[in-house]
Amino acid sequence: MKPLVAITGGLGDIGLAIGEAFAAKGHAIAVCDLAESAPEGFSGHYFQADVRREESVQAWFDAMEQEFGDPPSLVVANAGVHCNNSNGNSIETSVEDWTHTIEVNLTGAWLTAREAARRLLAVDGTGCITFVGSWVGQYPTVNLAAYCASKAGMHSLVKTMALELSGQGIRVNEIAPGYVDAGLSGKIFEQNGGLAEKARQAVPSGQFIMPDEVARGVVYLTDPKNPNLNGTTLILDGGISNMHGPQNL
Repeated sequence: MKPLVAITGGLGDIGLAIGEAFAAKGHAIAVCDLAESAPEGFSGHYFQADVRREESVQAWFDAMEQEFGDPPSLVVANAGVHCNNSNGNSIETSVEDWTHTIEVNLTGAWLTAREAARRLLAVDGTGCITFVGSWVGQYPTVNLAAYCASKAGMHSLVKTMALELSGQGIRVNEIAPGYVDAGLSGKIFEQNGGLAEKARQAVPSGQFIMPDEVARGVVYLTDPKNPNLNGTTLILDGGISNMHGPQNL
């Protein structure tokens, strides 16, 4: 039987794509999100959870163990937000936007990964924890101060956890997408006319990333045939990070 895959933010575009990619390989899928229930037609175990809250994350893992008998072996910390401020630079970002972004993107990812590691270690289990980061975690851009800071913190957390868990059967990695034509980036493009085309022109490949491409990257990072992929960041951005980011979008 294939390992259980748990995905936070599992009802978003990227979360759904990740779930579909693993389901196609025969894995059981468990996801959490903020909605009271999964949409009609969703196939998988769904649990309403707020990744910012320790007790909520723990309740989700309890529910998975009750349903499947064991903790998930593959955990994807995917839940994320952009700050709500239309101009999210470091000077004008509100405390509310900053706090919310850090709580979801960084604290939520840490709580998820911590709970996953604790449960696996308790049963001497092996597995993979994969974070969905962003290219701006290493190559920051303007007007996304809180988001860049949260993803930079995540990038460091990945490496720290990989070091701490090395030799204990748990690998920790990160996928760092660039401009995805869906999800958070997609919403920003919809709200700002003309921004999508400017962003596309800034990418050397001239292409946006699609959710299924991110999903394939996550599957690759968790593949047991890649046992030495640990503490690694897979940057999937069409080459934009080679330019150290467009600063005038």
